[in-house]
Amino acid sequence: MKTLLLITLVVTASALAHGELAIANRGQPRCVIVQQADATAAEQTAVAELVSHLNQITGAKFAVLTNATDAPKSAIIIGPGALASQLFPQLHLAGLGPEEFIICSQGQRLLLAGGRPRGTLYAVYRFLQDQCGVRWWTPWATNLPHHATLRVPNLDVRSQPAFEYREPYWFAGFDPLWKARNGANGEMRLIPKELGGCITYKGFAHTFYPLVPPEKYFAPHPEWFSLINGHRTHENAQLCLANPELRDFVVGRVKERLRESPDAKIISVTQNDCQGACQCPNCKAIDAAEGSPAGSMIAFVNYIAEQIEPEFPNVAVDTFAYQYTRKPPKTIKPRPNVIVRLCSIECNFREPLDHSSNAAFLADLAGWSKLCQRLYVWDYTTDFANYVLPHPNWFTLGANARLFAKYNVRGVFSEGAYQGWGGEMGELRAWLLAQLFWNPQSDDRALIREFLEGYYGQAAAKPILRYLDLEYGAAKGFYLGCYTRPNAPQRTFKVLAEAERLWQQAEQAAAGEAEWSARVRQAHLPVQLAFLRDWANLRTECRQQNGRWPLPESRQEVARQFAAVCAGVPGQDWTHVTVLNESGLTVEKFQAQFKDEVLHGP
Repeated sequence: MKTLLLITLVVTASALAHGELAIANRGQPRCVIVQQADATAAEQTAVAELVSHLNQITGAKFAVLTNATDAPKSAIIIGPGALASQLFPQLHLAGLGPEEFIICSQGQRLLLAGGRPRGTLYAVYRFLQDQCGVRWWTPWATNLPHHATLRVPNLDVRSQPAFEYREPYWFAGFDPLWKARNGANGEMRLIPKELGGCITYKGFAHTFYPLVPPEKYFAPHPEWFSLINGHRTHENAQLCLANPELRDFVVGRVKERLRESPDAKIISVTQNDCQGACQCPNCKAIDAAEGSPAGSMIAFVNYIAEQIEPEFPNVAVDTFAYQYTRKPPKTIKPRPNVIVRLCSIECNFREPLDHSSNAAFLADLAGWSKLCQRLYVWDYTTDFANYVLPHPNWFTLGANARLFAKYNVRGVFSEGAYQGWGGEMGELRAWLLAQLFWNPQSDDRALIREFLEGYYGQAAAKPILRYLDLEYGAAKGFYLGCYTRPNAPQRTFKVLAEAERLWQQAEQAAAGEAEWSARVRQAHLPVQLAFLRDWANLRTECRQQNGRWPLPESRQEVARQFAAVCAGVPGQDWTHVTVLNESGLTVEKFQAQFKDEVLHGP
């Protein structure tokens, strides 16, 4: 006991001398974790998460002091409760925003606290990430360093995420615990209250007809629907936004929906997913004066927002700047309780959104930024026609996040391959986007390298990074939409043959580790799919170039190998790839076309 006490005193004195907090020494704890008496469910989770991770990192078993009214001299105190305010009065913890957090050391005490509901969880997760080296790549893959002796420097951090709403909408990023750990807070797969909850919508997109169902209301009220070419219609159409009776009806519907969902903080009042704007004299007059159909849209939504505000002062009305409404109006400003989501669907995603090929979108972004207090962006980060084909937009994601921050965007929804596992580099994009939405000034190239090394292993990461550079370089000058044309230069024989060589190198490099090997095999699928989809043309190109065919001679055999990898590893759901595009093409249906086909070399 005397020896242990002496070691403790020496370690503590050494840490103090170096301005450090001793957390563990040689697998023994050097502080206790303090959970305050008034801890919320999320703050109790923060304590459990910190203890679990520190135990695994150090091999120590950390004690938790609950319902504490005082703290030992060596302690990590969790949450902004009464004890924290007593020990750290200078921090004014009561004034923290809902996601703002503090990481602050004072002698041998460390405070990890934040505003409610999510701030304290974020304090713990940022501490584990920034000071302990933890990375939650995916729900099934975590980097957890091992340090039997763990010390951290004096810390004085007060921060919060760059965007108020953060949703990397990739299937690989749906798990609520992964979202909380990586700072995502969107509602697509609800985050429970014990993980801090999320920003909750009522409705989400294209809600005009859910609010005003035409099958019920068109017959008695055709004047509520678009006038197009002299006729009222509800087919491929919208609502008559200037109609005063319709406006009041929608106010009532919005109130009904919000009463049904008292936790909702945003309600969607958004146009249908088509054209068909109303051409009646009143709607046209507003749009002509404002230079955009967004004029009648914002006038309509402003009315809704104003009417619901007395009953729902903390709810925002969300609408789109999408396709025909993307251009901002000249003078009408969205009310403070209106969110405008600007959609980038027409853009060239090979280039950043401030590239000359995206000049029209950039002009709209700048215009909305001047008009709108709460501007969100709905961005597109996959090829919806081909979830599993190469889509080289990886190196534009960081530039776009910084652009959004520059123009005071408050929230980002990044739509990716959302219907199943196996979206091309989906794990990378989900994690990368989560980091960029937290801090868009991060070095995105460094983040990409870090993920590749952590998720696939350092040896395999090298050829994979060369593959990313290869595909990105090949796509230069090509207009990379979110529905990619078939003549994509990144899918020529010359490029794909080199890509296949790189993935074969990656598979060889990962062969000694089962987890890395499974991840690399799955990430290799896009190149194999590209060969299968355009086999005949690629064979012709190979012959014309006197090239070497890098795959088996039989297309049927390549299809069999592709399907075998898609079938996955038993017990590992993330390895099971089922859907190849947004239209629902399955692997089985895709493979069936090659069932009786055997193609040999030229």
